[in-house]
Amino acid sequence: MSNFTAWSTWGVLGVPTTKAPINVATLVSYILPPSLVYFAMAVMAITPQTRALRVAFWPVLTLLALRAVFSVDMALSNSEQKFHVDLAIPMLFIVTRALYFALVKEPLVRQIRPANSTPSTLMDTLDLVMTMRGYGWDWSRGLSVPRETRPSNRTGFVSHVILSAAVHVLICGTSYRALRSFSPAGLGSIIGGSIFDETLPFHVRYLRSSIISIIGCFAAYSFLQIGYDLCTIIGVLFLGQDPAQWPPGFDSPWRATSLAEFWGRRWHQWARHIFLVQAGYPLSFIFGRAGLVIGAFLSSAVFHHIQVYSVDSTSELWRMLVGFGMMAPGILAERTFRQLTGRKVGGLAGWVWTMTWLVLWGNFIIDGFVRAALFRLGALVDVVPPLRSSWAASPTKFKLRVVPSP
Repeated sequence: MSNFTAWSTWGVLGVPTTKAPINVATLVSYILPPSLVYFAMAVMAITPQTRALRVAFWPVLTLLALRAVFSVDMALSNSEQKFHVDLAIPMLFIVTRALYFALVKEPLVRQIRPANSTPSTLMDTLDLVMTMRGYGWDWSRGLSVPRETRPSNRTGFVSHVILSAAVHVLICGTSYRALRSFSPAGLGSIIGGSIFDETLPFHVRYLRSSIISIIGCFAAYSFLQIGYDLCTIIGVLFLGQDPAQWPPGFDSPWRATSLAEFWGRRWHQWARHIFLVQAGYPLSFIFGRAGLVIGAFLSSAVFHHIQVYSVDSTSELWRMLVGFGMMAPGILAERTFRQLTGRKVGGLAGWVWTMTWLVLWGNFIIDGFVRAALFRLGALVDVVPPLRSSWAASPTKFKLRVVPSP
């Protein structure tokens, strides 16, 4: 009976029995409808006396988003090396953001606008639907924005961002190639592998996996920074946006002297509000500040698992739950330390504590990414001739093997 009900629901929604490839027809039929409803809800979110409509629209958006996820195959090619870019993450993003639109009592207010601009419903709506962290909006209270150190004039700003993108391409490519040199058949292949070699003694096994995890963190950081730099260049250079609309994404995360500083200020805050809405705020009603922290990291764990699962359906949730979930107890321990001693975690001892905790539990996160073969995106380095040549000519390579996952 339940299967019949589910089948009937999908049939009413127009979900095909097999996913259709992405093309103009599927874009219009499946992806455009939830996008338009999301845009409409954003318009209503900045318009007074529209809460009832927003609440009514949200279930419709949710069903349309599910319909898109289960109907469209976003695979880039039919080859064995194809990389699945499913709709789950973007649709989860708009459904969560729209849920906030539906529940908020007062209209959202844009507090910071580009220089010499006038209030515009259309421009405010476009900014609202595209913004990740909510910079300049009243709903992003508590958001930490890194201090701006780039030139204020447009030419200098764009030049600085282009240079940043080039530098991070080198860092990203070098990191990925270093990772892949640990085991071309594991990190670089579509089947993935594990960073834990069970044949090694315990201390060697985890020293080795920790080295891989540290390199993996730099690879992930530089990859994200490249994406943000490219978006910044498009926004400022081609769309004519104000450079002030693109504040820095990271704040030297390797300099963090506490977990709270790392996750709350120095790491990117693009998904901060999403994690708070999904689980942080609900758990805070029950457990207070501790619930806010625990809920945010649980949401982050599920978010990253969905990202990995879209690439490898055999991925296991527990790796992300352990890796991200253990960040909450660490932050709460820092809070307890401050309550007992009256001092914040910081200084050299705080840095050692922070990096040790991040690497310890980051092993599970990186292992999950490696098992899903996410690091095969390291082909990015191959578009940089100097790096490609230097690596090809190098007589020495890392000999630390990555074990194929079962």
